[in-house]
Amino acid sequence: MGKIVIDPITRIEGHLKVEVVVDGGEVKEARCSGMLFRGFEKILEGRDPRDAQIITQRICGVCNHCHTTAAALCLDAAFGLADKIPDNGRIIRNLTLGFHQVQDHILHFYHLAALDYVDVTKVADYEGDDRVLNSIKAFIARGQLSPFVPRYEGDYRFPPEVDQELVAHYVKALEMRRKGHEAVAILGGKVPHACAITPGGATEVPTVDKIATLLWRAKELKEFVEDYYVPDVIRVAETYSDYFEIGRGCGRFLSYGEFDLEGGDPDYTKRARLFKQGSTATDLRHEPLDLGEITEYVKYSWYEEDTSGRHPFEEDTKPRLGKQGGYSWIKAPRYKGQVHEVGPLARVAVAYAAGDPAIREMVDSVLGHFKASPEALFSVLGRHAARALCALHIARNLEKWVLELKPGEPAYVEYEIPEEGQGVGIVDAARGALGHWILIKDSKIAKYQCVVPTTWNASPMDDMGNPGPIEQALIGTKVKDESNPFEIVRIVRSFDPCIACAVHLLNHKGRELKRYIIA
Repeated sequence: MGKIVIDPITRIEGHLKVEVVVDGGEVKEARCSGMLFRGFEKILEGRDPRDAQIITQRICGVCNHCHTTAAALCLDAAFGLADKIPDNGRIIRNLTLGFHQVQDHILHFYHLAALDYVDVTKVADYEGDDRVLNSIKAFIARGQLSPFVPRYEGDYRFPPEVDQELVAHYVKALEMRRKGHEAVAILGGKVPHACAITPGGATEVPTVDKIATLLWRAKELKEFVEDYYVPDVIRVAETYSDYFEIGRGCGRFLSYGEFDLEGGDPDYTKRARLFKQGSTATDLRHEPLDLGEITEYVKYSWYEEDTSGRHPFEEDTKPRLGKQGGYSWIKAPRYKGQVHEVGPLARVAVAYAAGDPAIREMVDSVLGHFKASPEALFSVLGRHAARALCALHIARNLEKWVLELKPGEPAYVEYEIPEEGQGVGIVDAARGALGHWILIKDSKIAKYQCVVPTTWNASPMDDMGNPGPIEQALIGTKVKDESNPFEIVRIVRSFDPCIACAVHLLNHKGRELKRYIIA
């Protein structure tokens, strides 16, 4: 029996430590540890409620716009605006979130996960006139392989010509990400941390010129997803087909849905959304979403336990570094008392279970290509396929939403901050279910809680001893070479963890590094 410790897991956002106990080549125990505490929820207490819109975006520079949207929806609800947002405001929110998520999914596959399957060093053998590949070849010849190394060695299966083609796509994907960011900045003001998405809608006014430039970028992104991203994911799946049997996980899935197709209903769980709200399991039976069934546990997290097992409206964030039994700064959210995976796989599984025709057609097409049943979705490759299909579904709707914008019509409604109130904003971020909860007293934030996707997926054990989704996906995995645990990192990266979001800086020795006073 031996232990593999990977600290930190690279090519993700933030500091994640993974420990697994291996016996006879099989993972018997697994622990995921978020290694930073940041305290955003405590920072917000006592502040103007509108600060939540600005400050929560700073939780992460990668998936910042998902917090923008969740905070706006949360404040809409608290201010009594949820049923008053103009159509232009709703559509601008959809577009900024949509462009952001398409580029975010592209980022994950090409720049974070694909390097587990693509051998960049094969470019050293390239003979041709591709300027990009020749530039990379020159770097390799000088021994300059960063950021592609260090890495684990030994399980690269593509022939050199395919590796070279996929490396070229890696570079093209950088250009596509730029176009996605440009589109967000056109409507949101800047990237990251957009300033035009606010409570009450959006402060940007659509114009004919902006609609034209957005249409062009939407078309380019859709073509890239259709012609490169989805085919490249299928290519990886064909070559690494054993990963349809690896990394199954907890078998239960939760999605908040996203992209409001109409306004009006102040209950976000009942709104018509492009991706459906609800939960399901591997039997693909859909259940409606009930936000009252969400709780967070902290027995194995570095927090005081007096609020463990409570709903976000009722809990508090009380850090306790070094607590006996604790091994993570990440809490353990549960839905209906059970472990649930969130993310693109959950989003697709819930929509499929709900009978969404567009999702069913895309999923059945991919499954038909591999002559596989829906069971194949619940795996490492299933997560990558689901993420690519999410990007495709969003990209196919961007042009439609752009054309729904009405130049000259309002995108924003005026409001007043109430003396007391509460609200919740829910959205599916690129990495999964994201919720913001706020309590307002004396027109100030009395309490704010963020329950984010990686808090769900990278959670430690709950008070009942149930491992989190990533931990469960690792348990039972066969590891061929403990010195090159490809299987471990491939499973973890299939979830696309964002630890900055999950742990909300503290020196691990407890020393104060710097104190900032925010006026």
